[in-house]
Amino acid sequence: MTTLNAELRTFYEARQQQIPAEIRQIMQRAGQELADSGQAARALTVGAQAPRFRLPTAAGQTLALDDLLAGGPVVLTFYRGAWCPYCNIALRSLQQHHEAISARGARLVAVSPQIPDESLTLTEKHELAFDILSDIGSDTAKQYGLAFDLPDDLAAVYDKLGFDLQRVNDGHPRTLPLPATYVIDRDGTIRWAYVNTDYTTRAEPAGILAALDALN
Repeated sequence: MTTLNAELRTFYEARQQQIPAEIRQIMQRAGQELADSGQAARALTVGAQAPRFRLPTAAGQTLALDDLLAGGPVVLTFYRGAWCPYCNIALRSLQQHHEAISARGARLVAVSPQIPDESLTLTEKHELAFDILSDIGSDTAKQYGLAFDLPDDLAAVYDKLGFDLQRVNDGHPRTLPLPATYVIDRDGTIRWAYVNTDYTTRAEPAGILAALDALN
């Protein structure tokens, strides 16, 4: 069975052939600067208390972390948005493993800085069985140490590519979260963490399931 990151790598290599060299250079330089910033190492990790949040869902409800934890462990994943093809691949993979996550008594939720209307489109498109939460302004991502601002030249590239982050992120076009996934136990303690500045790699579902098994 193909792993998620093998699928992401195949997509990445095909995608690189389609992107003009000058845009590739901007993306690669921005990625290297973000990696060199050390932000991934400063993000919350195992042993930390998970910051509490209350965020709107794509369906117009509100979910609080405390309410989720009352039912069992939580798998919390942060992604950039529906405009990011790597995020879409990762979310589809999580959907394929949703039943296995639920069977372990855990609740899966995904968080992005997009407005709920955009998240609903994503949910409908992929028929996701888990909740998509809107962290407009990335305040929750900031609490987890994940929020960063795109450099000017990369933001301009994203505008040119038609991602329209000004609209979908409700006036916060340059602030995005690092891709990250946390397994949080019922006491609110982070028991497993995956954080990476490279948006083309993500937490493997097998690693998430193993972390949930370790809780039991």
